[in-house]
Amino acid sequence: MKNECVSSTGFPTLNGIHQQREHLQSIVSAITSATDPYRLLTERLTLESPNDVLTFDGHPVSGVSNQAVELKQTGRVCVVGGGKAAAGFAAGLEHLLGKERLQKHRVHGLVSVPEGCAVQLDHVELRETRARGNNLPTEAVIRATHEMLKQLRSLEQDDLAFVLVTGGASALLESPRAPFSLQALAALTKNLSNAGVEIETLNAIRCMASNVKAGGLANSCTAGRLIVLVLSDVLDNSLKVIGSGPCAPHTIKRSAIEQVLFDPNIPQYDRRIISEVAREYSKEHDVFSPSKKFSSNWVTPRGCRVTHLMLGTNALAVEAATAASSALGYKIFSTTTSTDSQTANRVGSRLAASLITMSSLDATRNYPQALLEGGEATVRVPSKHGVGGRNQHTVVAAAHDILIHQKRTWPTGTLIASFGTDGEDGPTSAAGGFIDSDIAESLGTNPNSIADAIYGCNSYELLKSAGGLIETGPTGTNVADIRIVLTQPTSD
Repeated sequence: MKNECVSSTGFPTLNGIHQQREHLQSIVSAITSATDPYRLLTERLTLESPNDVLTFDGHPVSGVSNQAVELKQTGRVCVVGGGKAAAGFAAGLEHLLGKERLQKHRVHGLVSVPEGCAVQLDHVELRETRARGNNLPTEAVIRATHEMLKQLRSLEQDDLAFVLVTGGASALLESPRAPFSLQALAALTKNLSNAGVEIETLNAIRCMASNVKAGGLANSCTAGRLIVLVLSDVLDNSLKVIGSGPCAPHTIKRSAIEQVLFDPNIPQYDRRIISEVAREYSKEHDVFSPSKKFSSNWVTPRGCRVTHLMLGTNALAVEAATAASSALGYKIFSTTTSTDSQTANRVGSRLAASLITMSSLDATRNYPQALLEGGEATVRVPSKHGVGGRNQHTVVAAAHDILIHQKRTWPTGTLIASFGTDGEDGPTSAAGGFIDSDIAESLGTNPNSIADAIYGCNSYELLKSAGGLIETGPTGTNVADIRIVLTQPTSD
C-alpha cells in the first residue's frame, strides 16, 4: 500500500520551463520517495517464520534483555503515536502484520496526524488533530493523547506496544502538566519559536510542561515490550529531541533553561512562565542536574522494556538527492548535513558564496555541478511581520547577498533552492522556494522588496509574485530541510 499522504511535487508551470527547474523537481521527488515512511518500514522490518520474529535490517529486534520479539508469543498489539510521517508508519505496520495477525493479536490503536494525512486503515485509527501549518497542540491533540494513555495503561505483560514518533510529534502528542493550560503552553511555544529559540531549548521547556514528553508516554505503558519506530527530523538524530522524546527520559540541562531566562529578547512575561514551569517540574524531577546518559533501550519503572528503531534520517535525504543529481549528470560539488543551528540569513549568504564559487569553476569546466545540504535554519521574527518560512527566507537571503550586498548579476545557469521535506514551510502553502536567473531578474526590478522581505519576514509574497515557490502539499514524510545549489556551464 502506498502512503496516500504523498502528493505530487508541484512547481510553477511556465512556458519554456528551464531544464534546471525540471531537474530540481526530479531531485525533490527522489528525496520524498526515499524517505517515505511506508516504504522504509516495509523494506526494513520483517517477520521471520516460524515464530514471527521481528527483524530490523535482517537482525532480530532484541533490546535490553537480548530476547527477540516474537509475535507468536505475544498477546494484544497496540499502536499509538503521532507526527507528520506517522500515517505512513501505521499503514506500513498493518501491511507488515497482515490480515491474519491483525485479527489474532487484536491490533488496535490511535495515531495523531496533521490535517490531510489521515487514511482509512483496518485496525488503527488515524485522527487528524491539527490544521496544516499550525505547529501547535490543540484540544483535539489533548483528547487523542488521553485516549492513547488509556490504551497503553490497559495492556498486560504479554502484550506489545508500538509507538510511532516522527517530526511534528511535539505538537501532535500533548498532555499539559497542571496547572498549565493548553492556551498558555501554545502561546509560549509560538513566542519562543518566533524569537528564534533553538529547537533543543524549546523542547526542554515543552518537556517540563508536559506529562507525555521526556519519556512520559513510555512510562504510562503496562505492556511487557514497547517498540518505538522513529523518523528523525533532528539533525543529530537525538531521541530526546525528536518529538520531544515521548519514550526517551532525560533531565533538563541548566544551560537550556538559562538561555531563555536570561535572554533579553524574550518578553519578561514569558520568562516568568518558564520559571514557574521549571519550579513545578522540579517538584518531581531534578531539573538542573547534568543530563544522565540515555540508552535507546531501557526499562521503565513499570517493567516495560523499551526499544528504539531509527528508520530514516536527514542523511538519507541527502543521499537520495546526491544519487538523483548524479543520475541527471551533475558532478557533486559537496554534500553535508549541518548539525549547527544557523540563522536563515547566514545560511543564505553561505549558499550564495558557494553558488558564486561553483559558477566561476563552470567557466573552466564543461559539466554541471550540484551542492546538496541538509539542515534547519532559524529565523527571528519581528513583532510586525509578513508571511514566510525558514526555507523561503533562506533563498531570499541568498538573493539579497548577491543582488543587493554584492551588487552582482545573478549568474546565468545557476539555481538555489531550499525546502522542508514535510511539504511545510512556516504558516504558508509552500514547502520552500527557489531562485534562478529568471526569478532573480524579476526580483531585481524592485530591490527594495528584497530588503523588505528580509527584514519584515515576508518572503512568501515576494517569491509568490516572482514564481519562485516550491509547493508539494503534505508529503507524508519529515526529515528536516534540504538545500540545493545547481550550476550549469553556459556558452557566451
